[in-house]
Amino acid sequence: MKAIILCGGFGTRLREETEFRPKPMVEIGGRPILWHIMKMYAARGITEFVLCLGYKANMIKDYFLNYEAMSSDFAIELGRASSVRYLGGDHAECGWKVTLAFTGDDANTGARVKRAAGYLGDEPTFAVTYGDGVSDVDLRKVLDFHRRHGKLATVTGVRPPSRFGDIVTEGPHVVAFNEKPQVGQGLVNGGFFFFERGFLDYLDDDDSCVLELKPLTDCVRDGQLCVYEHDGYWQCMDTYRDWQTLERQWATGQAPWKVWK
Repeated sequence: MKAIILCGGFGTRLREETEFRPKPMVEIGGRPILWHIMKMYAARGITEFVLCLGYKANMIKDYFLNYEAMSSDFAIELGRASSVRYLGGDHAECGWKVTLAFTGDDANTGARVKRAAGYLGDEPTFAVTYGDGVSDVDLRKVLDFHRRHGKLATVTGVRPPSRFGDIVTEGPHVVAFNEKPQVGQGLVNGGFFFFERGFLDYLDDDDSCVLELKPLTDCVRDGQLCVYEHDGYWQCMDTYRDWQTLERQWATGQAPWKVWK
């Protein structure tokens, strides 16, 4: 199974950092938040990724092109780059398969997923998440929940501060999906999705297609969206204050999203 990670936005509310690099490359504990997200998925058995690139895409491409060299000791015979020998380092990510797909400078989230669909292969189910949020959610349990309910889409619902939009449910079924904050809100979109390929029919290959608007509300209309309720840790890196929170948690060894050894 592949996980699509949305990495193309401008990150305007974190301008202190994103003026110089894309938000997924902002570091927590010396590693990009993108790495932390991928480690979360890998710990749950998903090690194939499709990164939807946009703003400052080359920085993410450079990171992965140079990943092994930057995380290992190596020996090289100058003039013969192909003779590089890696001598050590953290190779826990060996075996990850990462597709880097440029999906447009100005595309919205739905358009990016639609454009990345060609890299999903023949597998019927795929995951989607944003490049700026971490959690201790057990993604294997979310996937099992998704398969049991047999719908086209499952969203992970969480309960963070009220500045986020909400999800209204009846049992496991979503009956309203609102991106704007609601009075007395409950669950909100935590950004860890599982979809069946049929969901792609709800998306348009147009920059204006926003995953969280018409595609998901149409899914609600058709009774095809369920929510997995996660009562544990969740934190997005939307602002500089959010980044400080994540950095502090990592530095003090209190990072609940670190579900890997």
